[in-house]
Amino acid sequence: MSTAPSESRAESRPYHHGDLSRALVDAARKILETDGPAALSLRAVAREAGVSPAAPYHHFKDKAELLEAVAHEGWHELDEALAKARASADGDHGRMSDLGVAYVCFARDNPALYRVMYDRSRDKDALPDQMKEGGAYCQVRDTLAEHADNGVAEIDLELATIAAWCAGHGLAEMIGFKQFAALKTQLGGEEAFLRAVFEHLGMFAKFARD
Repeated sequence: MSTAPSESRAESRPYHHGDLSRALVDAARKILETDGPAALSLRAVAREAGVSPAAPYHHFKDKAELLEAVAHEGWHELDEALAKARASADGDHGRMSDLGVAYVCFARDNPALYRVMYDRSRDKDALPDQMKEGGAYCQVRDTLAEHADNGVAEIDLELATIAAWCAGHGLAEMIGFKQFAALKTQLGGEEAFLRAVFEHLGMFAKFARD
């Protein structure tokens, strides 16, 4: 009888360190990315981490709680990706485009993690903590505020942030569409295509005003 892939991985990488919670989250992410959400369970995570089936219950009461931990890590990593893009931008020009490209690339490179992040947030009464108080959402808001007139209303800044975030999210959902292949080639690759789309959002706003 052949050994299941997750069992083989567990046997080749047994758990040897003290941070079991960290190992379980890492194992969950590997399963999500390689086998999909349907394959995820606490038992499967235990196999992947090389621990007993009972071990995950010392840290997570059920799969939902484990997924919360995975989502928490995802928001933190997105925050880091946006912070890096914002810090490395060449002056103020194009900073919002840099944030948008970093956002979509994160979603593209971590598709299962990205899906979990939003699935765990959809029914909550507030945004995840990692999006607030200097997190990813606030980085977008603060970047917009840097370019806004001093008299801009708070509600306008909030709505502009939501519009920018939704633009990034929409493009992240569509980046794999085959219909964009010709444009990507014409513009010099996927990231050049992303940057061009974000840079044209300002043109859309102008058309809407006219």
